[in-house]
Amino acid sequence: MAFATRIADKAGLLGSIVSAMGCASCFPALASLGAAIGLGFLTRWEGLFITTLIPLFALLALAANALGWFSHRQVHRLVLGLIGPLLVLSAALLMRFAHLGTAPLLYVGLVFMLAVSVWDLVSP
Repeated sequence: MAFATRIADKAGLLGSIVSAMGCASCFPALASLGAAIGLGFLTRWEGLFITTLIPLFALLALAANALGWFSHRQVHRLVLGLIGPLLVLSAALLMRFAHLGTAPLLYVGLVFMLAVSVWDLVSP
């Protein structure tokens, strides 16, 4: 189960970042990085990314981190692992339903997800 949660955590992080890179009008900093590495073709599906993929991948990372509790039993690791997906999920949902500009919230959530994923690779 530990291997499956580690893979799901990394898949959730990667999916959230790639989905955010395809949304040029919502997240211009990530979209410019995505266009620089060849992901400019994703702008056609920007609506799908915002409404479906970003929340789906954030939920995947949230579930993977919550299930990871059963293998590592560390409260601080669980809390830090849940903060990032919760911030990304709340940013995506606020953007969808309240039409608010929540790019800073998404960026902080993605940084948390990235930091916890790197921490998980370095200290399994």
